[in-house]
Amino acid sequence: MAIHYGCRHCQKTLGTVSNQVTHEELGLHNLTSEERDELLTYMENGSIHVKVVCEDCYAALENNPQLYGVSHIIQ
Repeated sequence: MAIHYGCRHCQKTLGTVSNQVTHEELGLHNLTSEERDELLTYMENGSIHVKVVCEDCYAALENNPQLYGVSHIIQ
């Protein structure tokens, strides 16, 4: 089972964890069910895609708070 991390705003691939790790080791068990629905996508092959925010998008949001209402802040 691989866990793929990607930016929820610019769709940039940030990394993959391919070792056998648990949800607890990654902290995913701390997410609420709503957060899991929004941030995690379970694929048919058993892998998980996790939506996070990359450093570039984080900096853009910090400098421009009005961007929080936009789904894709970097075009």
